Amino acid sequence: MGNSGGSLAARSTGELHLLMREAGFTDIEDTAASAGGWQVTDFADSGRHSLAHIVRSTGAPAVMVSFHDSDVGFVEALTPDGAAWEGLLNREVAESYEIPLESFPVESAVTAALAWSAAAGLTPDEAAVRRALTGSAVFAEDLASALMTALGLPGAT
Repeated sequence: MGNSGGSLAARSTGELHLLMREAGFTDIEDTAASAGGWQVTDFADSGRHSLAHIVRSTGAPAVMVSFHDSDVGFVEALTPDGAAWEGLLNREVAESYEIPLESFPVESAVTAALAWSAAAGLTPDEAAVRRALTGSAVFAEDLASALMTALGLPGAT
């Protein structure tokens, strides 16, 4: 299973690229800025504590999806007060990789995702969050885009 990068959504008033480099992200692509100071950026790789570093640096919630061969997406989200959640995108394909689905329970991920979104000052769509976390797609990136939109991220595509 090869890593094929990921996407980070963070709210920052500063230069997100600089913060991402300091946090251990590599091959950072252009940032798409949207309403409310949110920025979505694609990257090639990240370090073990990269997301926590971004949340500490910005003082704002952030969500990150790491892709493996565009087949599976691992979702991590964090708030400045330490509330965190994880999710798995493209569960059927993940199962074929022998990723333990029980390590990524859907209902607790949905509940935590809604709480994260509210803490981030966003308006989530619970049904759409559940669809993104349980759906199947040829490319996990499509499910990640659906999840970002479902979480209420402005301008997410």
